[in-house]
Amino acid sequence: MSAETVATAEPPRHASLEDKMKELDSVPLFMRDLPTEENTALEALQTLAYDGPPDEVAENFKNQGNEYFRAKRYKEALGFYQQGIQAESEDAKLKETLYLNSAACHLELHNFGSALHAARDAIVMNPRSVKALYRAARAFLALNRTKDARGCCELALGIDPDNTELIRLQGRVDEHAARLERLEAERTERKRRATRTEEALQVAFVARGLWLTKSSDPPDNPTPAHFDPESLPSYASPDIPLVGAKQVWKAPDPIRTPVIFPVMLLYPQHNTSDLISEYHEDTPIGVHLEVMFPLEARGSLPWDAQGEYVANRLSVIAKTRKGRLLRVGHKLSLRELLDQGATPSNDDRDGIVLRDGIIDLYVLPKGSDAERQWITANKAS
Repeated sequence: MSAETVATAEPPRHASLEDKMKELDSVPLFMRDLPTEENTALEALQTLAYDGPPDEVAENFKNQGNEYFRAKRYKEALGFYQQGIQAESEDAKLKETLYLNSAACHLELHNFGSALHAARDAIVMNPRSVKALYRAARAFLALNRTKDARGCCELALGIDPDNTELIRLQGRVDEHAARLERLEAERTERKRRATRTEEALQVAFVARGLWLTKSSDPPDNPTPAHFDPESLPSYASPDIPLVGAKQVWKAPDPIRTPVIFPVMLLYPQHNTSDLISEYHEDTPIGVHLEVMFPLEARGSLPWDAQGEYVANRLSVIAKTRKGRLLRVGHKLSLRELLDQGATPSNDDRDGIVLRDGIIDLYVLPKGSDAERQWITANKAS
């Protein structure tokens, strides 16, 4: 008998299995849905269910469970097997079979923990039960416990070394174990790369003179600062396999690899702002202004009724940690601005602030009253 069959006798030849199931459903003892009205026959049969020698009662429940199992009605079959166990038969082989069949039902129902318990109980009844070890191995495999599954297979093959189902299952266990090991190795390497990249990014911030601060209510920042993926050195390429690569992945050079920042353009005159989610540090501010405030779109912004916000008529100002105000020329790149901001102020280190991971730049109409008033209010004393 194969390792995965349910111990049972052949069903009667004169009736189909489906007909038999319908017949059982109509018998009060095996009804799945109890009628609401009084049913004397039903009450009598329920009383008789456990009437008789325990071995006979358990055998009857096992046989009915087998009928339902063959019909793939595993939940109902399980119920009969459990009732057979509760009959407390003294026949060790019968009890082993009931536990085995319960384990088979649990496997079909994907109750893998319960399948393990049932298989364990069968092994207690018979430590050399190949079926119990086989079903325990299947449950362990479904739970990704490949070491335990392999152990069950080895024990079972020690008893029945030529069992083809066990040999196939052991092969599946080995394949799954290798797959899980590879996934774990990839997860570990992915985590290592993320950690090393973040460390390099922190060094890049310091090298650019940035001051990192956090507010109590940070704005949404869907695209944190990151190295330019198109400028990564070959040793930091994401194309290097996570596992089995000839070349060991290393973090990007924090000095030479360009960084892409989120930059907030603030318009204090109108108490509004725009977020440039990906601002390449080598790009001049004028490039963004030309896109956002072209001459042909003058006056189209709902908050710029006077049409003051035109690219070539705007001042861009950065503010350092020490409160210095730096005018940003339209041809100046963000990297050059950061270098200027990091220039020592009165022999004391200074720098542009990276607040909540975002760089702030203030934009005002050039030479306007609004610009003069803002500068006066924000100039460091």
